[in-house]
Amino acid sequence: MSAARPEGVNLVYSDALTAYRFNEHHPMNSERLALTARLVRELDVLGGQRAHLLEPYVAPDTELATVHSAEYIAAVRRASGPDGVPDIERGLGTEDDPIFPAIHESSARIFGASLVAAEAVLEDRGVPAVNFSGGLHHAQRERAGGFCIYNDAAAAVQRLLDRGVARVLYIDLDAHHGDGTQSIFWDDPRVMTVSLHESGRTLFPGTGFAGETGGPDAPLSAVNVALPAGTRDNGWLRAFHAVVPHVARAFEPEVIVSQHGCDGNEHDEQTNLRLSVDGQRQAALDVSDLADELTEGRWIATGGGGYDIVRTVPRVWTHLVAIAAGRPVPLRTPVPAPFREWVRERYGVDAPEAMGDDADLWWRSWQIGYDPADPVDRAIMATRREVFPALGLDPWFD
Repeated sequence: MSAARPEGVNLVYSDALTAYRFNEHHPMNSERLALTARLVRELDVLGGQRAHLLEPYVAPDTELATVHSAEYIAAVRRASGPDGVPDIERGLGTEDDPIFPAIHESSARIFGASLVAAEAVLEDRGVPAVNFSGGLHHAQRERAGGFCIYNDAAAAVQRLLDRGVARVLYIDLDAHHGDGTQSIFWDDPRVMTVSLHESGRTLFPGTGFAGETGGPDAPLSAVNVALPAGTRDNGWLRAFHAVVPHVARAFEPEVIVSQHGCDGNEHDEQTNLRLSVDGQRQAALDVSDLADELTEGRWIATGGGGYDIVRTVPRVWTHLVAIAAGRPVPLRTPVPAPFREWVRERYGVDAPEAMGDDADLWWRSWQIGYDPADPVDRAIMATRREVFPALGLDPWFD
């Protein structure tokens, strides 16, 4: 384990980011961002001399074009404004991605926020950056998808490459496969995308199987762990540790970009995983440890999916910010009374009383052995067999 990095974080946030909202009935409710920001403030997560709140900006077309085609950007612009024009072929105007007047500007601001995060990490070595409004990983080069218009996570990765970073590791912990980011870097050997998600057999987008490992010029650019529906913390953390640290160390990244969608939580109705806030916090700690070990703390963390906006999203992403700042919030920390009172007044429901769920996080390490009767173990082994040998690793014992 490397030496502990100093406390500090670059948090990219503005309430202007909440303008990314399709309509009043859409699952992607941007109030989850404001709730997270409120909880971060109430817990004083940014306390400390090296905590910086950075302002996002609306990325111009020239920057959007680093990961999206000019034709697609033009289509998003046509979909904007009071007389917006849908483009179903490019995913604009669908049930998942209905058009709305601010669709271009609000999406480009989230994109710009992740570029701000990338520049902060490049300039301030050892101090991570967080954009919890980002992680819109389903957007592809030519098409919207899965509530995502512009792919800010891919933008951060591409900015790092353009600034001379030789290898970037992208870790996606959303319940849905990170298909857009994978497709953008499918044939780029400088990037490895690692996605831990519910199997495409039971969940959108229907991709992300172990055999998807990259294009002809980058046969190990993608690593996918497709977990069965119903996977809980113990299986999820076993899968993470059986795959992610091993491929990360073999790849030797210079920077890590991670996506922390929290829609795998047991209270989220959009997926079939059964994770706790505690388990998702632990995964963020594990990514942070990898960043400290492999990249001297050069780490960009984004948000992603998450539709249980009161119980789950604010706690998970507040933990993420605190971990990136080097000041993890203990799970038994009370949720501040002013936050709970505001939630009760605003939504008419009770927020959780503590920052954790008091979940049992015990999990079996891979060294304990492979159980062919366990569907989680079968998913893990499918991935290890596909990618470990080419990385010089033994799928059974490493």
